[in-house]
Amino acid sequence: MTPLDALVREASGAASPEAEVARVLQICNACRYCEGFCAVFPAMTRRLEFSVADIHYLANLCHNCGACLHACQYASPHEFDVNVPRSMARVRGRTYAHYAWPAPFGRLYERNGLAVAIVLALSLALFLTFGLMLKGTLWGVPAGGSFYAVFPHNLMVWLFAPVFAFALLALGVGVVRFWRDVSPGEASAAAVGDAAGKALTLKYLDGGHGRGCNEADDAFTPARRVFHHFTFYGFALCFAATCIATLYHYGFGWQAPYAWSSLPVLLGTAGGVGLLIGPAGLWWLHARRHPAHGDAAQGPMDRAFIALLFLTSLTGLALLVWRDSAAMALLLAVHLGVVMALFATMPYGKFAHGVYRAVALLKWAVERRQPNPLTLGTD
Repeated sequence: MTPLDALVREASGAASPEAEVARVLQICNACRYCEGFCAVFPAMTRRLEFSVADIHYLANLCHNCGACLHACQYASPHEFDVNVPRSMARVRGRTYAHYAWPAPFGRLYERNGLAVAIVLALSLALFLTFGLMLKGTLWGVPAGGSFYAVFPHNLMVWLFAPVFAFALLALGVGVVRFWRDVSPGEASAAAVGDAAGKALTLKYLDGGHGRGCNEADDAFTPARRVFHHFTFYGFALCFAATCIATLYHYGFGWQAPYAWSSLPVLLGTAGGVGLLIGPAGLWWLHARRHPAHGDAAQGPMDRAFIALLFLTSLTGLALLVWRDSAAMALLLAVHLGVVMALFATMPYGKFAHGVYRAVALLKWAVERRQPNPLTLGTD
């Protein structure tokens, strides 16, 4: 038995989350009422049996919109107790832990809760604040809005580059292992474009009918898709602002601070607003989500990531507004502490779900262009 297949066995002898997904999908494969809801169900119908790799792939392809649960005739109180969103949610967290690199760090997915994230951010912020206190530059030092007058540019690079590089490496190793296990086949340009389009539009958060996800009850709402868009594109704009500022610094020799009308400031401000609206909305929806959807399986990880994104934006915008004030150095220390905590937890937190989901979408885009392996004989 391979380590991957061993995941279907639990020490207690009870059915593992992977085994529960296999049981549920066998029932769904016989019913097929939800075949048009999202990519999970047509991908399911290409299989008669489900390996653990298949289950991990389908679990990450699931966007947890809840439509199939509310439409299912075999959901509780039926004795079959079919609940695809809950079953998939339990497996997704195990997927991240299984593919985590280094492997012992996989348990951090279970421990990366809100308290850990906040304590880490505060600890790093206090460390940087204490350093400024020792230098006597914590308050009131005229810096003309220049962050590098407080923390030299090279120091900030040495602080953040190793953390960011490790986060990219850890995620990259895990995703490559996942990609190999799901055996996707060759990804054509058309498949890549298809997957990118569905990822960027969050196609499968429309509930399969365009009206959105089921939230607190049976009612449909596009709110989850909208707040995800604010979060994703807010993050993308902030990342773009950082990249352009880096180009300005190294490519053109233009030193920060940049004018309010400059491209890095405009993009960063727009992204920061998005990262206030999106995470705040997702937190509100998370609190209202029906417990049957299974969000509790990743609740601590969800809240930690949402909180760090919101605090990163809040402290960043505060720093921008008061960059010419006496409080600039203190605000900078707090912001850098939060950002470093976000980077440090990124490989072992909810950020991973977007990466693995994009890979699952690419796998589906490749798979749907291949012949169906199931050939049904006729009399």
